[in-house]
Amino acid sequence: MTDRFQVGVVASTHGLHGEVNVFPTTEDPNRFKKLKKVTLHTQRGEELLLDVQSAKFFKKFVIVKFKQFDKIEDVEKFRGCELTIDRKDAIKLNPGEYYIADMLGLDIVDEDDNKLGVLTDVIQTGANDVYEMETGDGNKIYIPAIKDCVKEIDIKNKKIIIHVMDGLL
Repeated sequence: MTDRFQVGVVASTHGLHGEVNVFPTTEDPNRFKKLKKVTLHTQRGEELLLDVQSAKFFKKFVIVKFKQFDKIEDVEKFRGCELTIDRKDAIKLNPGEYYIADMLGLDIVDEDDNKLGVLTDVIQTGANDVYEMETGDGNKIYIPAIKDCVKEIDIKNKKIIIHVMDGLL
């Protein structure tokens, strides 16, 4: 299981006082209002634990001010850097919900426990998610994440059990 979750990527600076425009990669951008700390992953591989002083919204971005920085020169170098949080600070899930990061890499098996492939991506379409499965020979198959097809997600045993509908494979 993943210990850290990405919540955004620094897109650019904002103003002259050390604020940054963050492109949110979390399902709920409003979570930035409640965040107290984030880890910034620099281009050099450093991890900086930063205190969130404020967060406000403009178009598709969250404008974030960190307590540690007060000048544009302090934050210019962070363009393209990821912001992550600890699992303990992640949004709590309802029963039957899973973090995508925990699902990636799970084996996809049929109802007889025959391995069909590995989950490589979850595509969020709006209507229902679609699971991208890579087969052993490198082909990609797209599986609708609907109850008729996905029977069980078993994070503990690292597998997703599906019903192979006609025409799926």
